[in-house]
Amino acid sequence: MTEGAPPDETDVEAADDGSAGHQSDDPAAADDGADDATTGSGPADSATEQTAPAEQASETAVSEANDIPSDVQKYDRFKKIEGGTYDRANDFLRDRTYITAREWAIARLCADFRTETGVEMTKIGENLPELVPFMTDTYTPQAVNQARAAFEDKVRKAGATFLYGAMCDFFTAEDLDDVMYEATEVAKFLLEVEGVDLAVEDEMEAEDRISSVMREVREQSAALRHDEVCCPECGNEFQVDE
Repeated sequence: MTEGAPPDETDVEAADDGSAGHQSDDPAAADDGADDATTGSGPADSATEQTAPAEQASETAVSEANDIPSDVQKYDRFKKIEGGTYDRANDFLRDRTYITAREWAIARLCADFRTETGVEMTKIGENLPELVPFMTDTYTPQAVNQARAAFEDKVRKAGATFLYGAMCDFFTAEDLDDVMYEATEVAKFLLEVEGVDLAVEDEMEAEDRISSVMREVREQSAALRHDEVCCPECGNEFQVDE
């Protein structure tokens, strides 16, 4: 199954037996045509025949809409991204994160459709195109679970990679600020695409808290790397256990 791609479409060639639009030279056939013209249906019958397919299509659409759970119909995330743009979303994420668009969308859905007994993976998979505009195919519960597991695994590995980079003294404090700024901007953009409205005050508070945590990480990692009670880089003193 291709990520986000619609099911395989089978090309259907129109049957052409050479008789369409051909008028028979047989007089009997011509007479049959004349009889049809004189005894055929009138305007009212024709209108009825044209109306019936439209009514059937309408009833089918209503029936399909009724089959969609109410919480799926009310789900309003991902409305800011147009349908059929899976490749664009995937390229954006691959350039800036470890995750794919499929893993991003399904991880969000698993968080939103979590109950006391677990995640409603069957509901997510069966209604995936209704929930996420750029997902055009349904998924099995197993496929939903695999995407969620892949997301969690990549987040853990990315977290370990980042934390090591912050603790190993490879980056300066200014470098880490730049890394955190870029990461925060990408994360905020993804949240906004999901439909989360971020207030400016909340953004600034989150950035301050992240910066404070990163400074603490650098200080504590320096204490781990050096036996002295004073960091040779910043001059801060540490309480190092004997």
